[in-house]
Amino acid sequence: MAESAEHSTTPGDINDHYTIQEEIGRGSFSTVRSGKHKISGEVFAIKCIQKKFIKMHLLEREIKIMKKLKHPHILPLVEVFENKETIFLVLQMVSGGELFDKIVERGNYSEKDASNIVRQILGAVSYLHSEGVVHRDLKPENLLCAEKNGEMHIYVADFGLSRVYDEKFDKLTTYCGSPEYVAPEVLACVPYEKAVDMWSVGVVTYILLTGFLPFYDKIHTVLFEKIQQVDYNWDDCPEVSAEGKHFIQHLLVRDPKKRYNAEQALRHPWVKGEGVSKLTLQPSFLDLMKEYNRDRKGRTASFEAS
Repeated sequence: MAESAEHSTTPGDINDHYTIQEEIGRGSFSTVRSGKHKISGEVFAIKCIQKKFIKMHLLEREIKIMKKLKHPHILPLVEVFENKETIFLVLQMVSGGELFDKIVERGNYSEKDASNIVRQILGAVSYLHSEGVVHRDLKPENLLCAEKNGEMHIYVADFGLSRVYDEKFDKLTTYCGSPEYVAPEVLACVPYEKAVDMWSVGVVTYILLTGFLPFYDKIHTVLFEKIQQVDYNWDDCPEVSAEGKHFIQHLLVRDPKKRYNAEQALRHPWVKGEGVSKLTLQPSFLDLMKEYNRDRKGRTASFEAS
């Protein structure tokens, strides 16, 4: 008999509340469809997850975390429905899709834009950490955006690998994340804390400024060695400002105790828009970003192993 996500769901059949419409996304064990609320007429994104393919206790953990989070840069979970075969997560509809796809679509992008994006991501991460939540899978696929008054509004999404923990008493040990964004301490299989999220922010920021990954190899053992050695450089990035490089150099730090935390990162001049190049990045950047977007969608998904 299918396991139930008890105490987390809205009573009743989802079809009594929403008109389920076209598919707008697909994952390994789920589809995302648009759904129109039958009373308000508002359109939401409805993630339909097949129970038989997932561990229900992990989904229940994700739902519990998402229900407690309220922040302008975190994708809101509106409500949850359930039937015998499927869990339905009703989420706010984000019109712009994935952030990195939106950057290419816009075609006009500067380091000032990157600074504004990172400031929003850090605002969400700072809030998560203040609530005792570690995301553990910050990457481009989990950053969504909407256009508001000509500016990109960022949402952190997908809390499937997230954990609530008390840093005074708990240590995280699960080997998990996404290969290109995972922190050295996770790969070293030692207990870790919220600093793993800050490493991932560093990787995302590097891509936002260059159009490519700081650490990459098709062979994971080689990739993980590069990450653990913090083996990256700026050789092909002369246009990146000194402040931008300085910021990343304080996130891509092997020792998590020496890595910026979210509050320190938010105070950095580059994040506040100081010392940021206002020039539009060269067309070659968008070409690199297009190539990166194509490649990342064929790469290994997130992993989790006890």
